[in-house]
Amino acid sequence: EVQLVESGGGLVQPGGSLRLSCAASGFTFGSYDMSWVRQAPGKGPEWVSTIESGRDSTDYADSVKGRFSISRDNAKNMLYLQMNSLKPEDTAVYYCATGRGGSPQDYWGQGTQVTVSS
Repeated sequence: EVQLVESGGGLVQPGGSLRLSCAASGFTFGSYDMSWVRQAPGKGPEWVSTIESGRDSTDYADSVKGRFSISRDNAKNMLYLQMNSLKPEDTAVYYCATGRGGSPQDYWGQGTQVTVSS
């Protein structure tokens, strides 16, 4: 059974940082592209970032480029998202997902809440 469990969310002031983690199990983690997707209140899901399997090439949404950094540890089956210079508009539930998260075959975790507020 595929399981993705996010952690690390919380309340942070604007300009602050958080590091999200995602523990993966039930599949060959290192063989999959992995992504972070977020959903703000009242809005649809927004793709944030993807890290490819193998080459570890990364891609980011323009809204987070230069502030967020995605990484993975295949030995530990872990996915990470380092978020710096956080803004109130980054407030959302953050999900890790297989692939880019937009396909019916992709799996999502249960999400972790990130709130950026003073």
